[in-house]
This record gives sequence, structure tokens and C-alpha cells, in this order.
Amino acid sequence: MIINLEYYKIFYYVAKSASFTKAAEKLCISQPAVSQGIKLLETSLGSDLFIRTQKGVKLTPEGRVLYSYIERGYETILLGETKFKKMIDLENGEIRIGASDMTLQFYLLSFLEAFHMKYPGIKVTVTNAPTPETLEYLYEGKIDFGVVSAPFLAKPEIISRKVKEIQDVFVAGSRFASLKDKILEFGDLEKLPIICLERNTSTRMYIDEFLRNNGVVLKPEFELATSDMIVQFTLRNLGIGAVVGNFAEKFIISGELFELKFRKQIPTRNFCIITSDKNPVSTAARELLDMMNE
Repeated sequence: MIINLEYYKIFYYVAKSASFTKAAEKLCISQPAVSQGIKLLETSLGSDLFIRTQKGVKLTPEGRVLYSYIERGYETILLGETKFKKMIDLENGEIRIGASDMTLQFYLLSFLEAFHMKYPGIKVTVTNAPTPETLEYLYEGKIDFGVVSAPFLAKPEIISRKVKEIQDVFVAGSRFASLKDKILEFGDLEKLPIICLERNTSTRMYIDEFLRNNGVVLKPEFELATSDMIVQFTLRNLGIGAVVGNFAEKFIISGELFELKFRKQIPTRNFCIITSDKNPVSTAARELLDMMNE
């Protein structure tokens, strides 16, 4: 049995208001149209739904059973419409982002602060992970977009946009003061205690590949999960830290750390925003991306 859903909408408003006239006003249609809709519904179902009274109408026993289901269904639809409109109007909704500690701290955080001030009702979930894992989350549709550090290998569906240039450096503390103003070769790093990120990060892969292309293979004494920890280990003179310069900048300015100088500079790379052409981006996420594009 296929019944026009418009009849159930008329039925809902008549039952809710106990009046054909009030239902017609709510629906902005004529009372005869309401009466016709109910008549067609009753004919289709094979039973009366209302009993006419002097004060209006009331549901028959069968009508009450039907209304108990129609009420829940129609009000769920109305709730869905309201939720949808609020998301479109950016009153609420959710953004799911993938980012590493580095991209979050030195790029994304300032935009999230401005976005939250403008749209406080939007929930923002940041999944903290290195670049390879962020790419997997994007493939699986678990995030709307990611902010990652280059270089990386991605499937053709991934759209990437460079947003900020970064510089990898080697830094040291007072224990290695003799190296402060020397011009070094990259091969000298093989003789020094190196502190760097774990192998599953784009930063570590980039440094390893660059040095390998220059005939150097690092054998780190410490492999850590975050660049902040590398800086802390370096401040305690446990070795030479390999980090993106932003992490060590304030300690270089204060004189607690210094940057090693090499005859050849490590090429700069970039933070990138990545999206997938297979995943639709929510209205809220698109608004944030637009802010980041300005």
C-alpha cells in the first residue's frame, strides 16, 4: 500500500489540533482541502480516523494507534529539518580535522581560535596523528580534511594545497658549544648523538631521505614521539636535536640552544591542507577552509 505522505501530514495536524480549521490554518491550505485529504486517507486505509464533535474532532481508537506512530515519525522529520537548517546556518554542526602536533601548534590553532569565536556552536574534533595516519583517516572518511607536513605520497583522490613554508634544522645546547660557529658537513652528524622523531613521521622520512641522498645515514640515540620532547632532551644536552625550526625558535633566541650550520642548507618544505574529492565537506568545514584560504 502506497499512500501519499502529504495525507499523513494533514492527518498529523488535524489530530494534533483536534480541528480541521486549525489544521488548515497551520498548513496554509483551505479547510475543504484538509477534509478531502483526510477522506482520501481514510478510504485508502479502510477505516475512519476521526469522530466529528461539536467542538471539533477526536481520534477513533484506530486513529489513536495510527497517530502514535505518525506523531513520532513526523516530529522526527521536523527535528531533522531544524537540525539541518542550523547546520546550514552554522549554528551547530561538527568539523573533523586530522593534524599533527606540529601543524596544529604552528598553523591550525590560530584559525581554530578565530573560527570558535565566530561560530561557538560548532563542535571541532581534532584527531592528532602523523601525516601517514592522517592520510588514512581521510581515505576512510573519518575526517573532513587534514593539515599535514610535506613530503607525502597520496592517492589520486587527494587534493593538496601548500599553506606555510617550514625549515628543518639541527639544534644543540651548551655541551656542544664547540660546534656553534663551525661550518659543518652533513657527514659530521654520523659522529654525533642525534635525537629525532620516530620513523613513521613525514619529518623523519624527509630528513632520512635528504641525508641519504647526501651519503649520510643517521643512527639516532633517541627516537621520540614529539618534537617538543626532542627540544626538551636537547636542552638537557642529551644530543643534537633534529626538529622543524619553529619548535626551537624561542630557545635559540634566548641562547639556550643554537642552530648548527652546514655548508649546504636543508631545503624548505611545507604544511599542506589535504582534502579528498571522494568525501563531501560539511558546511562548517567549508567555512573554516575558506577562512584558511583568505
